[in-house]
Amino acid sequence: MARFVGLDVSQKLTSICVVDDTGRRLWRGQCHSEPEPIQRVVRRHAGDDASIGIETGPMTPWLVHELRGRGLNVVCLDARHASAALKMQINKTDQNDAEGLAQIMRTGWYRSVHVKSLDAHRTRALLGARAQLVGMTTRLSNQIRGVLKTFGMLPGTMRGVPFDKRVETLLADRPEVAAIVQPMLTAWRQLREQIAVFDKALRTLAKNDPTCRLLMSVPGIGVVTVLAYVSTVEDPARFARSRSVGAHIGLTPKQYQSGRPIAAGEFHDVATRLPAP
Repeated sequence: MARFVGLDVSQKLTSICVVDDTGRRLWRGQCHSEPEPIQRVVRRHAGDDASIGIETGPMTPWLVHELRGRGLNVVCLDARHASAALKMQINKTDQNDAEGLAQIMRTGWYRSVHVKSLDAHRTRALLGARAQLVGMTTRLSNQIRGVLKTFGMLPGTMRGVPFDKRVETLLADRPEVAAIVQPMLTAWRQLREQIAVFDKALRTLAKNDPTCRLLMSVPGIGVVTVLAYVSTVEDPARFARSRSVGAHIGLTPKQYQSGRPIAAGEFHDVATRLPAP
C-alpha cells in the first residue's frame, strides 16, 4: 500500500502526516525541524518508499537535500499552489496543513519545484549580500552629499579623485560639519572594503566555471550578470525549450484569459451585433 507524507515546516517543529492511497490518515505528529528526526519518523510510520511533500520556504533547500541524501523520495511543492488547495480547509493549523500536503501528494494535484543545489544557493547568497552592501553605500553617499549641500559644499565629480578624498578636502576647514559627516564616511569606507572582498570572491567563482567564462566572452556581460544568470538557470536540461527560460525569470508577459477567444472570422459578426453609440 502506497504511503504519502506531508511536512509542514516551521523554525523549531515540523508537523508530519501520513495517509494511504485511499486518503485515510494513518499517523500524524511533530518532531524537531532537523533532517535526522524527520527521516526517523517518516521511516517508522510510512516506510522507505513513501512520497514526501514539502512546501517551498527558507529551510526547504537544506531539508530537501539532506532528506534526499538519506534515500527519501522528497518532492518540493510550489507554495502558491499548495496554499490555494489548503484554503479549502475550515480550520488552519500546522497539523491540518501537513495532512493537506499529504493529500495533495496522493492526488497528484501539484507542480514539482526544482530545488537548486547548495552551491547555487551560496552563489546567490553572495550576490545578494554584495547587492545589499552596494545599496547601503549608495544611501550613505547620498546622505553625505545631502548634508554637505545644506552647508554650501558640493563634492562634484573630480576625475581621478575618489569620493571620500573629495569629501575630506571639503571638510578640512569645517570641523562642525566634519563631526557629522566623518562617521558616515568611515562606515562608507568599510562597506567599500567589504564589497571589494565580495568582488574578489565573485571573480574567483566565475573564473573557475567554464560556463561563466564562455558567457563572459559576449560583449557587455560581466561577472555579476553571468553569475546571477547561471545560478538562476543552473541546469538547462530542466527547461524543455529555450523560450521557457525567459518565462521562468519573468521576462515574458503572463496570460490571464477567461471564456472562448473570438476567432478572426467572427469579429465582423460580433461587431455588427453591438449597439450603436
